[in-house]
Amino acid sequence: MYLTSSHLYKEAEMSHTDMIDTQNDKWILEGKEFDSRMMIGSALYPSPKVMKEAIEASGAQIVTVSLRRQSGGDKGNPFWKIIKSLGVQVLPNTAGCHTAQEAITTAMMAREVFGTNWIKVEVIGNQYNLQPDPFELVEATKVLVKEGFRVLPYTTDDLVLAQRLVDAGCTTLMPWGSPIGSGRGLMNPYNLKAIRKQFPNLQLIVDAGIGKPSHAIQAMELGYDGILLNSAVALAHDPVQMARAFKHALTAGRLGYKAGAMQERDMASPSTPTIGTPFWHQA
Repeated sequence: MYLTSSHLYKEAEMSHTDMIDTQNDKWILEGKEFDSRMMIGSALYPSPKVMKEAIEASGAQIVTVSLRRQSGGDKGNPFWKIIKSLGVQVLPNTAGCHTAQEAITTAMMAREVFGTNWIKVEVIGNQYNLQPDPFELVEATKVLVKEGFRVLPYTTDDLVLAQRLVDAGCTTLMPWGSPIGSGRGLMNPYNLKAIRKQFPNLQLIVDAGIGKPSHAIQAMELGYDGILLNSAVALAHDPVQMARAFKHALTAGRLGYKAGAMQERDMASPSTPTIGTPFWHQA
């Protein structure tokens, strides 16, 4: 098949339309506006240079940082200089905390050090799969919301726990796809769908377990608002290329969700109409 000028024009027109759709689809998260729906971590990269290049390639405007690993208060800290130079929204986390009190203390320190009231609350209850402790997580969330924090809780895909966190004051939830760093993708899409259906107006972000761009597409096609990932990019053979791949994956998944996928069918259905075919083929 040969491409005519009209084909090329239509292709260019479609590309322009896609660009407009993406640009007009701003993400409002915790009162701030973002162009990208990807949140990216700052750990595990081969070098600070690769980290910077990967974050830039991803287009992410929100970057998670750990108070326990880096000191934002140290003005000579190379890591902090890089993060500041990127002009991103910093999202401190409470990684490594095992009790509500530990998470609360870490959050308080992070607010002073990083100058933000955003906090990703992690309270680990099991060292084997790094599953959040639901009881300590809810307790920490209640206190931090009262203290004026914008709490983004790392949680499981449990619907009851999601409701408890909403009751505690959360307007964003971050259920896992699968255990942190596993790269196994979405273990239980049914539960993630249930959370999306139960909380249609809440900001939902799949956090943890994403390993491939196809996993991100799947999560976005479920109607999730964003993705948080780290290991999938940082541990790739080429982190910068992988970051770029995820950038396009989120766009594809988001546009696919907004377009509305066709209904699945149990039986085959011909895509070519029978009208105009020889009558002996229509029997």
